[in-house]
Amino acid sequence: MALNIDDLQLLIDIVACGSFSQAAARRSWSQPQVSQRVSLLEADIGAQLFQRHRRGVIPTAACLSFLPAVQEALAALEAGRTAIQGAPALPRMTLACMPSLASVVFGPILVALAKAPMEIRCSTDHSQTIMENLLSGKAQLGFIIKCPAVAGIQMERIWRSPIIAVVHKRHPLAKSGQLVLTDIANEQLAPQFWGDGCDQLISQLRSLRSVSGPIHAIQPASAAREMAMEHGFLTFMPEVAVKRDLREGRLIKLNISDLPLWEWEVMMAWRSGKRADISKQRVIDTVRAMAPDWA
Repeated sequence: MALNIDDLQLLIDIVACGSFSQAAARRSWSQPQVSQRVSLLEADIGAQLFQRHRRGVIPTAACLSFLPAVQEALAALEAGRTAIQGAPALPRMTLACMPSLASVVFGPILVALAKAPMEIRCSTDHSQTIMENLLSGKAQLGFIIKCPAVAGIQMERIWRSPIIAVVHKRHPLAKSGQLVLTDIANEQLAPQFWGDGCDQLISQLRSLRSVSGPIHAIQPASAAREMAMEHGFLTFMPEVAVKRDLREGRLIKLNISDLPLWEWEVMMAWRSGKRADISKQRVIDTVRAMAPDWA
């Protein structure tokens, strides 16, 4: 039996999802269809590809050994299709990041590589989807919040950014000295939702309130920034997302002595492989050089 290209993509989908049923749902197939296709693929290559457990499947050592060749083959086929369609001669790099990171990373990268011999495409999505797109070759480099490791994906931390409280420069608290959470608990609050820490903060602030009223949580970072800039809210968000506003005085960082230390840990992620990719390496090196300025 000749290898089926669709089955190779199915293999990548299952590794990314960790589940036959989720991979089936992505394709609008039934789970028995997926199981049958995997069985045929295993018979063809002569090795078991997945081990089943209660929560799904995990790739075997044979699968992990086979995966890089599958990824490279699919990437080569896609490159061939693109060439036939008359795409530009310059290599194309697709960068993906979470929406809250877009204004932080895309602009500086594009400026730094403005004259580089490559064309860059930028997209946004959730971290898990970005990881899946890296595996499938839909993106070459991703910027995500730290998450569990995925086979075939390399991750490198590029910065940690503390969660801070900010207000507009004309907010009544903008000229305050040292504060505690009790001092700001009754304000109009709209923190950027960054994870479990945000829920903990909201619970803590609610317990300190002496007035009724909601505490909103908002995404992405640009929306939280707008709540502070345009509507007088006090927001909590990663410092890196408003670094320029703080430097130029549009937003003011509040000094809250009992604010717990929560951090945004941002990772750069890419698919590992034996084949050298000069364009991808150039972007990686550029990001590494710029990372200290972002932190």
